[in-house]
Amino acid sequence: MNVDKTTIPDPDTDDLSSNQLNEERRSSVAFQDKQLTCSDCGAQFTFSAAEQEFFQSKGYTNEPKRCPTCRQARKTERVGAGGMKQRQMYPATCAECGKDTEVPFEPREGRPVYCSDCFSKMRTNR
Repeated sequence: MNVDKTTIPDPDTDDLSSNQLNEERRSSVAFQDKQLTCSDCGAQFTFSAAEQEFFQSKGYTNEPKRCPTCRQARKTERVGAGGMKQRQMYPATCAECGKDTEVPFEPREGRPVYCSDCFSKMRTNR
């Protein structure tokens, strides 16, 4: 006669680490919207349940400290107003067709520089 024994996990002998157990407990918790205060402007903002779930899925352990407006302003400040920093361009003459062009590096004497059309043609011929 076989007896089916259901084992109850014993925290003293369980193989899961305490971090894994805490993670399991956290993942089973239903998130609720939280009101937070922005560290930059002092305004109250909502850290939604969906945002909390996203933060957890990414492994983020800290709550946001800036409101969405201040976060966006800080991001724009870091990256530049146009979305991306403008590269410095240098004037050059294409060694293949002679057309005036601009390149994102400073041309050196004795090294050929190509416009984008000629450069593309040369790459496809390789």
